[in-house]
Amino acid sequence: MQINVQTDNQIEGGEALTQRITSEVEGTLGRFSDWITRVEVHISDENSSMKTGKDDIRCVVEARPKGLPPVSASNNAPTPVLACEGAVEKMEKILNRTAGRMRDSQ
Repeated sequence: MQINVQTDNQIEGGEALTQRITSEVEGTLGRFSDWITRVEVHISDENSSMKTGKDDIRCVVEARPKGLPPVSASNNAPTPVLACEGAVEKMEKILNRTAGRMRDSQ
């Protein structure tokens, strides 16, 4: 499973943030690694560095299961790590449901 983390120019953290998010994705979605080819993580600041607001950091996680269209989940939170943790948890639920439906249809 390939993991790609991208941030907009308003998000600070660099390599340390990328490693933290990659670890979160691997830990939560690792059991799907034979089925998921790639996971894209996009982190952005919804209202730029000029403004502050509650839950203005958005994380979108897109997973690409083999033989199926991509699925995505998003979450907003006050920090990039919290936003990504929430989005990855939502993705885990989506993948559990999708895998369950595939088992039921066989």
